[in-house]
Amino acid sequence: MGSVDAAVPVPLPDQEKTTPVVFRSKLPDIEINNSQSLQAYCFGKMSEVRDRPCLIDGQTGRSYTYADVDSLSRRAASGLRALGIGKGDVVMNLLRNCPEFAFVFLGAARLGAATTTANPFYTPHEIERQAAAAGAKVVVTEACAVEKVREFARETGVPVVTVDGKFDGCVEFAEVIAAEEIEADVEVHPDDVVALPYSSGTTGLPKGVMLTHRSLITSVAQQVDGENPNLYFHEDDVLLCLLPLFHIYSLNSVLLAGLRAGSTIVIMRKFDLAALVDLVRKYRVTIAPFVPPIVVEIAKSPKVTADDLASIRMVMSGAAPMGKDLQDAFMAKIPNAVLGQGYGMTEAGPMLAMCLAFAKEPFKVKSGSCGTVVRNAELKIVDPRPDLCIRGEQIIAVCADHDIGKQCFQFSVAACVAVAVKWATSLPCYLNDPESTKNTIDKDGWLHTGDIGYVDDDDEIFIVDRLKEIIKYKGFQVPPAELEALLITHPEIKDAAVVSMKDDLAGEIPIAFIVRTEGSEVTEDDIKQFVAKEVVFYKKIHKVFFTESIPKNPSGKILRKDLRARLAAGVH
Repeated sequence: MGSVDAAVPVPLPDQEKTTPVVFRSKLPDIEINNSQSLQAYCFGKMSEVRDRPCLIDGQTGRSYTYADVDSLSRRAASGLRALGIGKGDVVMNLLRNCPEFAFVFLGAARLGAATTTANPFYTPHEIERQAAAAGAKVVVTEACAVEKVREFARETGVPVVTVDGKFDGCVEFAEVIAAEEIEADVEVHPDDVVALPYSSGTTGLPKGVMLTHRSLITSVAQQVDGENPNLYFHEDDVLLCLLPLFHIYSLNSVLLAGLRAGSTIVIMRKFDLAALVDLVRKYRVTIAPFVPPIVVEIAKSPKVTADDLASIRMVMSGAAPMGKDLQDAFMAKIPNAVLGQGYGMTEAGPMLAMCLAFAKEPFKVKSGSCGTVVRNAELKIVDPRPDLCIRGEQIIAVCADHDIGKQCFQFSVAACVAVAVKWATSLPCYLNDPESTKNTIDKDGWLHTGDIGYVDDDDEIFIVDRLKEIIKYKGFQVPPAELEALLITHPEIKDAAVVSMKDDLAGEIPIAFIVRTEGSEVTEDDIKQFVAKEVVFYKKIHKVFFTESIPKNPSGKILRKDLRARLAAGVH
């Protein structure tokens, strides 16, 4: 895997120079030591928290102290090395939330290896595609996904490690951690890749995002470090880790941020409202990172009372936008907590903005806002006139100061907005995909997100829509291009387009416009079942509309805005 190289610039048209208005975080900048390894940074408070609970398995009740987690990650490193993992290699974590996820991630980091994270409920095809693209040399998984990786393991010779039982041809995780602790971590460069989550970026098929030790340290520090942290976690806090760790939001802002703060992290494998309430009551959970669909269920459930969730002091919402009405309804149910949002993307490391109500010395914030720009950052309002747009878009830009990881943002008040990220010595980019990197990062190092939003008079950021084509189903990314590529393999489908449709619970659902082949009588149910057999649950097609043609521009790109307009007008 190695280190991240600088991206090849994307040539952009000349544009008139303007002087944008510059905004900064209301919190002071901090010094960030991002030249160390990620694991050394995360365990920076080890001497203070060594014997305190670090990870608690909510399903079994087993508790691991910080000393235990440190030791088990060192044992995992030694065991992974025995399986052939070394510096620059990739381990696949094909796991739901469990303590072993953390042991493997940190163990791989100690070897100078990277971890690619994947949903164990992916289909075999999806898992194999990511494992092959990432170059995974070991797959760590659980019972629900063992059979899905057998063919890949058989064809490639890649070892499969299982964390919850013994399976033919697999290595038990107990054997991996039976090894002696690794004597010393492998020396790494700050720009060596440590995490390889897969994201669809602004468009297209999933791509491996190369996150380095430097970029993840910078992102976590911008949230939880300093005398007045933007995201105030402390040693007495108990974090609920419900959101999937294979998603960058939970990995970054729950696991890594929680470790850095010395907090206790209660791990929950899957969402169940009754189980959630039981864990909150049992462990006196204080920090609850959620996504909007969970907020909806809590807000609407007559079985959940304020007494059930009385210990919670902070509810963090991310991964998908959440509107003011939903926030207000939730706060009526859980009045003791501060509710706020963050804003980010996988390619950015990932945090770009955070609610200042979460700070140690909090600020008053508006409902519906996703926060203000993170510390060590600048935010700029650029001229919204279309003749000054790059590629017809306004930009949110993020750049890093070479000394302390300073980032700078540009944000459009009107119309189109996109985010760009520029790290201290190298740019985040896609694994083995220079073309997609060039199409995402411009010549000055800005990484474009395509989000639409505005900044108000109090510097608060509001995201109202996305230019990019990715559908967000309950916070999960659904790339239309992937579903379209699958649909057109059906013998009775001539052409297809996938777009989002608004949904009260899921936020967005994938729907398909289909052009049948001549004489075909394929039905909506036929198509839904065809897709469902090949993809994970959140990528399923929810509705099918048959049409005579798919609108496209002269270069053949699908005009999704035209299809969304048809949906809005009720003309299918």
